[in-house]
Amino acid sequence: MPELPEVETVARGLALKMEGRTLVRVAQHRPNLRTPFPAGFAQRLTGRRVAGIGRRAKYVLVRLDPVSGSGDDTLLIHLGMSGSMVVSRGPAGAPGAHDHVVMETDDGAVVTFNDPRRFGLMDLIADGQVDSHPLLAKLGPEPLGNEFDADTLSARLAGKMTPIKAALLDQRVVAGLGNIYVCEALFRSGISPERSAASVAGKDAQRLVPAIRDVLTEAIAAGGSSLRDYVQSDGELGYFQHSFAVYGREGEACPGCDCDVARTGGVRRLVQAGRSSFFCARRQR
Repeated sequence: MPELPEVETVARGLALKMEGRTLVRVAQHRPNLRTPFPAGFAQRLTGRRVAGIGRRAKYVLVRLDPVSGSGDDTLLIHLGMSGSMVVSRGPAGAPGAHDHVVMETDDGAVVTFNDPRRFGLMDLIADGQVDSHPLLAKLGPEPLGNEFDADTLSARLAGKMTPIKAALLDQRVVAGLGNIYVCEALFRSGISPERSAASVAGKDAQRLVPAIRDVLTEAIAAGGSSLRDYVQSDGELGYFQHSFAVYGREGEACPGCDCDVARTGGVRRLVQAGRSSFFCARRQR
């Protein structure tokens, strides 16, 4: 599933092509994805001007210029497991088998939402109700936002006996993190994924917060990580997977570490709550 860097990359790419443009044609090719499309979805978007595009956690938010009586002021998009939003130049041809929504702007840009596994979703949110939307209301702070610091993280982890890896994947603790970037941030901060969440406070949190920020910032700069289906809005792959320190590198030497691979096995893999965790047992405590 695309994580924060991938969604941020997609949102920025869409903003370059869609902000300030009017949706002159919207075609919906199936009634539902993970959830049903809102009633009259395509009609309610057609003719609307895109005021801005941003991100909250793993969701793309497309703000629309208000229209009196419409009540539809934000398009919420989740890419799911295999979704992509690619911008090309018109006119739009016949849709592919998994091209579920196609939007055309007044300057000829064609934005195609493709989702082979159909775990993505789209919804329309009325003005003033974004923060209270069921998918957004309980999200934790943005890890790149000013409100996320060591004290905030320590407070959110207090009393949690679950492993720190599982706690960081909980979107109510911090928004947008997924398996890849939690593994990488824990490695950089020297914290074992098996540590109890409540034990990660004080100096540990002071190391973990900048590690989270740094790995996310670097991943965004690289266009995200392309492991299976993810592509940027221009169809290009992301490149951060070439910079992984531990994720997917079981049995290899840790970068910047003097692990004896023959003796210790190098990067280790364990399964926590059904997810693979990659870590260095020597460096991470």
